[in-house]
Amino acid sequence: MSLAILAEPQCLLRRIAPHDNPAIARVIRQVSAEYGLTADKGYTVADPDLDELYQVYSKPGFAFWVVEYDGEVVGGGGVAPLACSQPDICELQKMYFSSVVRGRGLAKKLALLAMDYAREQGFKQCYLETTAFLKEAIGLYEHLGFVHIDEPLGCTGHVDCEVRMLKSL
Repeated sequence: MSLAILAEPQCLLRRIAPHDNPAIARVIRQVSAEYGLTADKGYTVADPDLDELYQVYSKPGFAFWVVEYDGEVVGGGGVAPLACSQPDICELQKMYFSSVVRGRGLAKKLALLAMDYAREQGFKQCYLETTAFLKEAIGLYEHLGFVHIDEPLGCTGHVDCEVRMLKSL
């Protein structure tokens, strides 16, 4: 799926394009700052590839979508093979949404789209890491069928993401 008009006519969900790199990086940095998720603690804002998400998610088995609201990128998220793990486990990654679009069901739509893509790619399980600060996100993931697990999987480098979850696809 490359393009989807969402329930609200001013919302558009689409695959990331090269020109989206600065906008989605800005959203991730703004939302991270809002929740106190700083680079020194190993959160997404510390990822060296944050400013090149199009290039990262253009590889086989990777995908990233952005949400536009009134023509402006206001959120996004992706899925990728889980680093240093079994080849049939993917990771839901970088799900960030500006406050202007939170609570509208966009994260759920994007997560479901990402998991459908992962199934099509042959993944059997989807893993994610987050932090207890993001209570709304945890509630969404639980609603989608993710279960809490005790130990981290793979080698994500997000050492302060103390909430780990897994879902069978």
